[in-house]
Formats: sequence, C-alpha cells, structure tokens
Amino acid sequence: MGRYLIRRLLGAIPLVLGIATIIFFVLSLAPGDPVSIYTAPNVSSEVLEQMRQNMGLDQPVHVRYVRWMGSMIQGDFGVSFARNQPVREIVQQILPNTLILSLSAITLAFLTGILIGVFQAVRQNSLIDNSLSVVALFFYSMPSFWLALMLILIFSLTARNVWDWPFYFPASGMTSVGHEFMSPLEQVGDRLRHLALPSISLALVLAAGIARYMRGSLLEVIRQDYVRTARAKGLPERTVIFKHALRNALIPVVTLLGLYLPFLFSGTVFIETVFAWPGMGKLVVDAIGQRDYPVVMAGAFIFAVMVIIGNLVADLLYSVIDPRIRYE
Repeated sequence: MGRYLIRRLLGAIPLVLGIATIIFFVLSLAPGDPVSIYTAPNVSSEVLEQMRQNMGLDQPVHVRYVRWMGSMIQGDFGVSFARNQPVREIVQQILPNTLILSLSAITLAFLTGILIGVFQAVRQNSLIDNSLSVVALFFYSMPSFWLALMLILIFSLTARNVWDWPFYFPASGMTSVGHEFMSPLEQVGDRLRHLALPSISLALVLAAGIARYMRGSLLEVIRQDYVRTARAKGLPERTVIFKHALRNALIPVVTLLGLYLPFLFSGTVFIETVFAWPGMGKLVVDAIGQRDYPVVMAGAFIFAVMVIIGNLVADLLYSVIDPRIRYE
C-alpha cells in the first residue's frame, strides 16, 4: 500500500504541473486587461502603465510563466490585483469554508443515496421502488443552482414571510448577525442552519445518481451464490444484505467518489454564489469579474488538486471495502 501511494503521488506531480501550465496560458490569452478596471477620466495613461509594470503584466508571457511557476511550486500564488493581499493568505481564509460545504454535501449525498438504493433493491419493482426511481430521475436531471433557488424560495422566504414559521433556514452567508455574541451551542446551531440549504442543494443531485448505481449494483450482488447460501443458512435478511451483500455492492459506488468530485467542486461555484457562501467558488467568480488573474489561477489549481486527491482516496477505499484488493 505504501509503495502504491508513493507511486501515485509521484505520478500526480507532472499532472499537477501540466494543469497549472494550462491554467496559466488560458488565462494569459483571455481577452481583457486587469488594469482596465482602474480606467477613469482622471487617471492618466502613465499611471496605468506604471500599475501594469507593478503587476508584472508588461513582461512577455513566457517570463511571467516561469516566475509564476517558480513561485507556485513554493506555495506562493502571488498578490491579488483587486485586494492587494497575498493570494495564499486569502486562500487560507476561504478554503476551509468550501471544504466544510463540500464534505458535508458529499457525506450527505452518499449516505442518502446508498440507503435509498438499498431500499429500492430490497423492494425491487414495488410501488415504492418505482416512485423513488421517478423522484431520483427528477432530482438527477435538475441543475443544482435551480434547486438552490427553489429551496431558498420555499424554506427561507416563504417559510418566514408567508407561513410564519418560527424555524426557517437563512438564505445567505455562513452566520447570522450577532453570531459572536451567541453561546457555543447556539453558534453551532446557527452554522448548521446556514449550512443546511447549500449542502442539500448539492447533495440531492448527487444522491439521486448514487441511488441508481447502488440499486443496480446490489441487485446484481444479491443474485450471487454466496448470498443464496447465506439465506439458506437461515440468517436474517438484514444480516444477509448489510453484512454479506452490501460491501461487495459498494465497490462500483466508490468509483463515483472520484467521478463526482469534479461535479461537486464546479457545483460549489454556483451554489456559493447563490447563497453568498464565502468560499472558493464565490471567490473565483468575483475574481473573474475583477480580472484578478492570480486568484483565478490559484482557485482553478486548487480545484484540480482536490479532484486528483479525491480520485486517489477512491482508489484507496477499494482495499478498505474489499480486503481481496491489494496494491503492491
């Protein structure tokens, strides 16, 4: 296992460098000038040219690439054009917020999807199975940002202003006004209320696909001879399903972890914008509007690295679920 992990990490180095190179040149060739946001009638061209020099934009693209790559390898993504602050400091403040949202969403998605898939497989072709299939297809075909808007409309605006519910979910931000004056227990509850709608918006779309995969995989496994043997021994149906069949049925589902991570991180860009969640997605969207290239490159690079790590974690989970799988 250790050798396999080292080989995968070493193999990821050229992939990460290649992704960073593509990100840099795509943004460098994109139309627009970061200095243009400072253009005004009372700003002379000499001042704008001096700003361009201070940002290093007057250098040829290959020179800027070598400098940026050298700094990036050392963990320095440069200085934000818009905030005049090191990008590394910005990322250190913002990245945990995206990780909280992403990990909450993917945990909720897999737990919900696996449980629904198992329930459908056990009750194959029943009314409940067919109904859940229709519901899963409905959510699977739904854009996450549209679902987010509907959840805000129902469980935030309508629940508060029309139904007059005492308990409603906030529509934006991570905390309420006066969060710092709450007790520790109230602060946790306030964070969870703000986290509920964004994580559900991401999780429902993912859970629908996971449930379909889980149902098909478990239906194939429960027809195997060893499952019939377990039933013939008189074991309870719950033991047969959850102890003997489920672990083998989870192997194809674990593959979805690596496949869904790109969708999850790209989805956070829209969800964080809709809910004004102060994460990497919203940061990148704001940076694109401001032509803040260092922040955009850092955000895209971090998203790519997370996807690579997610695929590695999915591969390692195979051996945890199925002891027969060994990486040597």
